[in-house]
Amino acid sequence: MSKVFLGGTCNDSLWREDLIKMLDVEYFNPVVPNWTDEAYKEELKQRKVCDYVLYVITPKMTGVYSIAELIDDSNKQPKKTIFCYLKEDDGKEFSKAQIKSLEATGKMVETNGAFWFDSLKQVAKFLNNF
Repeated sequence: MSKVFLGGTCNDSLWREDLIKMLDVEYFNPVVPNWTDEAYKEELKQRKVCDYVLYVITPKMTGVYSIAELIDDSNKQPKKTIFCYLKEDDGKEFSKAQIKSLEATGKMVETNGAFWFDSLKQVAKFLNNF
């Protein structure tokens, strides 16, 4: 059975819970109540051992490190990297300029050979078919 690393936006975003309900595969959720060196080491390990690394970006993001991880993984391990962005998250929305940038990011990821989807349903369908 495949296993997916659930990376991307945190900040009380519920996308992980929504996706987990749709998954028929194993997953690793890196979100923990208290971020420690051990949690960081486990995240790095899971990114290596999981069959897929998923990065879901939502308007609740405050930093850009997940985008950097996405691009790095899409270059280094494109066949196991998945990108999805959600235009809306709990009433927050991306601006038109941000969406344009995320679309360009998606095209870059695809050019690198990685996967790009625009909904959690599409991500779940892809993962459940492996």
